[in-house]
Amino acid sequence: MKYYLYNPYSNNGIMKDLPAETVDASKIDFEEFFAGLSPEDEVVLVGGDGTVNYLINHVDTEKITNNVYLLANGTGNDFLKDINKSPEEEILLNPYLKNLPTVRVNGMERKFINNMGFGIDGYCCERADEIKAKTPNKKINYTMIAILGLLFHFRPCHADVTVDGKTYSYDYAWLAPAMKGRFYGGGMMIAPAQDRNSDTLSVVVYHTKSKLKALINFPSIFEGKHVEKTDLVSIHTGKKVHVKFSRPCAAQIDGDTVLNVSEYEAWL
Repeated sequence: MKYYLYNPYSNNGIMKDLPAETVDASKIDFEEFFAGLSPEDEVVLVGGDGTVNYLINHVDTEKITNNVYLLANGTGNDFLKDINKSPEEEILLNPYLKNLPTVRVNGMERKFINNMGFGIDGYCCERADEIKAKTPNKKINYTMIAILGLLFHFRPCHADVTVDGKTYSYDYAWLAPAMKGRFYGGGMMIAPAQDRNSDTLSVVVYHTKSKLKALINFPSIFEGKHVEKTDLVSIHTGKKVHVKFSRPCAAQIDGDTVLNVSEYEAWL
């Protein structure tokens, strides 16, 4: 049997044309559900990056033997962009559920499928959460939130970035995510050279004292052209990452906001 797991509380809600074998993911224990499957059963996750993140943090995906697919119903779908797949088809997830990175932040450990973000990207998620709380049905314009943050609301920090034991220091860092894939933030190609099948992460540091320079070059991130500005962007790759900011900021793990973060560790 093929089971379709959906989250009725996701941004897009339930899809209307799902088959009859649907399961409300909010009402089950994921570990018990997968343990109870027959060998021939298949599972389709209906959702986006957040749905995949929920799976990898509630089941030991290294031990899953059933076929697990993703049917896109999210808002960003950065994972599908990264593997160059259409959101209209069911994508076999199993090959991508192994060798996933772990992040330790604020005393908790989480797996991530796309990224651990820190800086203005975390600020954007924090601000979006505030808007959703006040007006739940309002469409979120993350680009506008980022622009207003660059101009008025977010202050860059001093950042110490340690990758595989070597430390790099940056004044006026706007963001410093650890990337498993190339995309985050709903289509921003922040790490264009990153290969999710590799055994390393990419840390992308966007740093400049000038708000105007940060703002003017920000749109180039959507096409990955920002990396050509070597005085603005520094990229470090490795297996183990530690990032520390000079003051607490919001962070995000695959789009899930984490508040009051001063530092994080990520590793493969």
